[in-house]
Parts: sequence; C-alpha cells; structure tokens
Amino acid sequence: MNQTETELLKTLTKILTTSKNPIDSLTPYTSLLTPTLLHSLLSSPSLSSQSSTLLSLHKLSLSLFPSLSSSPSFLLSLLPPLLSHHKFSLSKSLLLSFLSSDPQNTLFNSIIHHPSLSKSKPLLEISVSSYVQSGKPHLGFELFSLLKRLKKKPNLLTCNTLINGLVKFPSLHSIQLGKQVFYDSIKLGVIPQTSTFNILILGCCLEGKFNEAISFIEKMKEFGCFPDNVTYNTILGFLCKKGRLKEARDLLQDMKEKGLVPNRNTFNILVSGYCRIGWLKDARKIIDVMLQNDVFPDVWTYNMLINGLCGEGRIEEAVKLRDEMENSKVLLDVVTYNTLVNGYFKWGRSEEGFRLVDEMRKKGMELNAVTNNILVKWYCKEGKMDEASERVRAMEESGLPPDKVTYNTLINGYCKAGNLGEAFRMMDLMGRKGLKMDTITLNTILHTLCEERKVKEASELLRSASKRGYLLDEVSYGTLIAGYFKDGKADKALKLWSEMKKKEIVPSIITYNTVIGGLCQLGKTEQAIYNFDELLGSGLVPDGTTYNTIVHVYCKEGKVDKAVEFHNKMVENSFKPDVFTCNILLSGLCSEGMLEKALKLFNTWTLEVKAIDGVTYNTMISGLCKEGRLEAAFHLVSEMRERNLGPDHFTYNAILGALSSAGRMNEAEEFMSKMVEVGKFQEHSLQLKEQNVKTSEITKESDPDSDACSEQIIELCNQRRYKDAMRIFEASNQKGVTLNKSTYIVLMEGLVKRRKSLSKTVQ
Repeated sequence: MNQTETELLKTLTKILTTSKNPIDSLTPYTSLLTPTLLHSLLSSPSLSSQSSTLLSLHKLSLSLFPSLSSSPSFLLSLLPPLLSHHKFSLSKSLLLSFLSSDPQNTLFNSIIHHPSLSKSKPLLEISVSSYVQSGKPHLGFELFSLLKRLKKKPNLLTCNTLINGLVKFPSLHSIQLGKQVFYDSIKLGVIPQTSTFNILILGCCLEGKFNEAISFIEKMKEFGCFPDNVTYNTILGFLCKKGRLKEARDLLQDMKEKGLVPNRNTFNILVSGYCRIGWLKDARKIIDVMLQNDVFPDVWTYNMLINGLCGEGRIEEAVKLRDEMENSKVLLDVVTYNTLVNGYFKWGRSEEGFRLVDEMRKKGMELNAVTNNILVKWYCKEGKMDEASERVRAMEESGLPPDKVTYNTLINGYCKAGNLGEAFRMMDLMGRKGLKMDTITLNTILHTLCEERKVKEASELLRSASKRGYLLDEVSYGTLIAGYFKDGKADKALKLWSEMKKKEIVPSIITYNTVIGGLCQLGKTEQAIYNFDELLGSGLVPDGTTYNTIVHVYCKEGKVDKAVEFHNKMVENSFKPDVFTCNILLSGLCSEGMLEKALKLFNTWTLEVKAIDGVTYNTMISGLCKEGRLEAAFHLVSEMRERNLGPDHFTYNAILGALSSAGRMNEAEEFMSKMVEVGKFQEHSLQLKEQNVKTSEITKESDPDSDACSEQIIELCNQRRYKDAMRIFEASNQKGVTLNKSTYIVLMEGLVKRRKSLSKTVQ
C-alpha cells in the first residue's frame, strides 16, 4: 500500500469511527475505494468493536465489487471481530451463505493454512457447525481434529452437532468418524449428555450393531446421565424394522425396569413391528394396552395397521379402518391415502388405486413425492416405462423434483425391463442433479450383475463400494450370496455369509431364506436346519418361505413324517401355513404312498376354508389316479371346475394315464380329444416362441459402430478413465449408436466406482 492509500485509509477509518452515519459519510470517497482498501478497513483494529459498522461496510463492499463474495480472505477479515462480540448467529449466516457457493472448499483451505485463524477456537467451532449444516461433515471433522491437535476443548454443542452430522451422512466411514469424535472429545474434557449418547446409539443402529447400541446405555452411568424414551425408542425402532421382536420385548422390559413409561411413540414402534411381520392381532393388542394406559392411538398408529392389512391383501378391512379413523375424529393424512393407494396397486387393483388418487385431489389433498413415487413404481412394475417417465415429468412440472427414491425406482424398472442403457442414463442424470447414489442404487446394480450371471464383477463392485464409503447392508451381501448360489458357487456364497456375520451386519429374514434354500438345494439339510435354529435364536421371525423351504426339503428326501412333524411344531409357534405349504405336503404324502393322510389334510384344509389352487387339485387327482381311485378323481375334477380352477392339461394327463391302465378306452378317447384342444394351444404358443427367437436374432445382428464404441468404452473403464468413457458414450448417444448390453453394465459400475474415497475428498 503506497503513502496516498495509507493516508486515505486513516481518513476513512476516522470517518467510520466518529460519524453517526458512517457508511453514508463514505459516499464522496466511493470512487476511490478498492478491494485492497476495503479489506484493510474490515481488518482495522479500530473498527473491531463496531460490528454494525463492519456489517454495513461488508454489504457496501459486495455491492461495489461482487467478486469479493467468493473471496475467503475477505470473509475471514470480518468474522473474528463479529465472533469476539458474540455475534454467533450472524457469523454462521455469513459462513453458510459463502459455503453454498464454494465447491472448491477455498474457505476450508484458507482457515487451516492461516497462521492465526487456524488457532481461533470460536472460528473453528462455528466453522465445524457450518460445514455440518452445509452437508460436508468430513470437513467439519478435519477442523475438529485441528482443535484436538491444539488441545483446545470444544463445547458440547459443537461435538453433538458434528457427531450428528457424521452419523446421518450416508457413509459407513462417517459413523466411525462420529464415534472417534465422541472418544476424542472426552479426552479433551468434554462431558457428554444423554443427547450425545442418543446420537451414537442411532449410529450403531444404522450399522446394525445392536449390542454396541445397548452397551452405550450402560456407559451413560460413567458420566452421570441416564437413558430416556428417545434412547430406547431408537433401538426398539430398528429392532422392529429387522423383525427382531424377541429382543424388542426384552428391551421394553428393561425400559420399564429403569422407571421409564412407554409413550405413544414407543407403542407405535411396537405396532409397526408386529404389522411388519404380519402379526396383526398382536398389533391390535398393543392398541388395547395403549388405551388401558390412557395413551390414545393417533394417525400414525392407524396408518401402521392399515399398512399391515394392505400388506396381506386385506384391503376391505384397511378401508373399514380408515372409516373407523374418521368416526373417531382422527384426521386422515396423505400417508393414509398413500398406504391405501399402494395397497391397491400391490394387489392388482389399479383402477381402485387411481380412483383413490382422484379422491385425494377432490378433497384438496396435494399429491406429495411419496404418492408420485408409488405411481412411478406401479408403472415400472407393469413394465410401462414410458408412462413412468411421463409421471416424473409431471412431478417436475408441478414443482416436485424427483428424489433419490424416484431415480432408484426408475433405475430398477429399466434394469428389470432389460433396458440397461436407460438405467445407466438415469444414474448419470441422478449424479448431474446432485443426488448422491446410495446403498439402494448400489444394490440395484449388484442385483442386475447377479441376474446377468456376472458374479465376479458383482463381487468386485461390493469390495470397491465399501472402500468408497457406501453403507453396505444385509441386502448388498444377500444379493451377492443369492447370485453365488444361483451360479452354483455355494462355497463362495457360504464364505461371504461368514464374512457378513463377522462384520456384524445383521442378516434379514430374506438373507437367511437365501442361505437355507441354497443349503437345501445342495442336500445339506442338517446345515440348513442349523441356520434355521440360529435364525430363531437371533430373535428374527421366520416367514412362509422359511418354513416351506424346510418342509419341501424333507419331502424331497422322502422324510415326509419329519416334514409333517416340523409343520405341526411350527403351527404351534404361530406359523400360518399357506397354499404352498399345503401343496408341498400333499405332494410329499402322495409320492410316498400316504394317500389317506393326504386326503385327510386336503379335507381339513378345505373345511377350514383356506386358499387352494389348481396345483392342490392336480396333486390329489394324480394321487388318486395312481391308486386307481378314478371315481374319486372325477369327483375332484367336477369340484375343480365349479371353483374355476381347471381342469388343465396336467389334470387330463393324470386321468388319461389312469383310464388307459384300467382299460377304459372309450373314456380315454374322450379325454384324448380334450387334450388335443389343449395341445393346439401349446402348438400355437410354440410358434409364437419360435417367432420371438427369430425376431431376437434379427435384433442382435452385429453393428460395427456399436461394437467399436462398446469395446473402446469397456477398455477405458478398465483403465479407470471414466470421464473419457463418458465422453465417448455421449458422442455415440448423439449419433444414435446403441451400445452392447455389457457396456451399459460396465458404465453403471463405473459411476458407482467414480465416487471418491472420503479420505481423498477431505484432502
């Protein structure tokens, strides 16, 4: 700064410190102001006590030189005096405004490399909080580490804010960093409170580490604090989501023993847990207990029950419950309607679902993102991808931008439709719109790879995803385990199963079913039963698939008595057998010549008005025919026809064989003519299949441009040159070149792998 500028600085400083209207007094000097001069004024010790003047000067500076809004040094010259006068809210507001347009993290670098500001505790603390609020908790962690190195004790609010930001950030590494902040802050002399522990417990639950979560309840005593309803409700909620109701009940008992009274949220969590596994009677009992304790069900309680009923296809009962809500003066919300709409769509009653959507509009209830996502999901499920895309466009036009759920649904829909090109484009668009790919996106790609029998690539993706901070869950592992079993690589499936449990990733009932089913297919029944017992011991509740798998393997091995014994034992333990259970047992009994036992089971089942299907009748008809009991078989054919369940060509085959064996050729000829009618249909079906194959062959004719682009993209992806691969993809897309299916899979993997590791991001 030259002498003239120095003199001008003194003059301006004097004006600002003595004038009643300091900023107005600067008007004659406006043309002489420069960014350097303004920076010096803001840094002047003479003005450090005049926070309002400094703020006005800052505002004037930005109006004269807008480029200063992106200068970290300019902002940092203002913050210290504001903080010294406890203008924390104002300082944070300025910080957040700057961080919203600082993608290169220039402010972070300026702070950590500044000789004095990097040692300012107030600035470091408020910066930690601001980075967390800006969605960059890892930079907040680096600033906290600076405090730790300086041995400066942060305040509890800063610690809690940072731990909360890290725990809720979608990354496994973040939760570990959150725990590190907790232990480091204790070493610096910070005394945690119940709220601190509640955040950590949430982190443990997100990881599926329930034992560690419960251990933190005991650790609270060391710091003179005690668990509250939030503590228990957090763990109860996650246990119920995982179907671990036994542990949930034990924890509820512990909660009561500690003198805590369950609140409405506690009861609602239990209602949700029971509904999730289909124990609706038990869910109703919880509501009775609520009323006994003068806790009245709210809309959330009813919504959970409605969701449970819809999950079992009991839509009429769900609608009655909605009417009960209205009669009880409980206001219906958009969740109530969304649940019913989703139920209608799930059970193939789309017309009623759309009528309910119209009813929502007529009642002035706005369709929210969830409503639209339900509609998108239905279109995808029906394979109507054009309509799904149209719905997304309608969302955007109505001011509802698609979220991660929308894009994940579309990605999944396109993958299932075999249109991997569009699936990849959705992933790319998702990233361009600033929506981070999450575990659901990852699991969709893993599933696609496994469906395409690319288990090696799926395995590599799982390994690399973990390093890139994706939160791997039981679905991630379960998908690859199922892929290995499907590909005949049982050893690798079981090795991954062991690894999953070592990492304390709690298997879901679906993952257990995959492993039990895989072991049964390999003939390792004892090992399957061991895993079944382990499942029961873990507190999970087996479902129909679990039971039916065990029953089926016993029948397959000819151990029908064991199958029946297992079935009866499970019924005593609240298992509700379905039509598949019945068919498996009937087939097993008939195969082993136990026709009378099969008839007894069949009659009991039909008398109890339980669901049966064409397979049930065909199994019994086949069994009766083998024993030569044709009249009884004919009776079942008539009954089958009355119920509109057949007969079909399986029925005719069974009876034709029996008539021929009995020498009743006239009747056999009559049945033969009926079989020809069915056969004609089969011949027509075969012709269509042949036509489809020919069409498919025409479609798959080699395209030189497609092959060349595909090879180049795959080669670049193998070299981790994803940006170059993307450029070629975009160029080929503009030319209308369709890439090979495998190329899209490689590109999709590349998008997942392109996510940098957290350590690199921080650096």
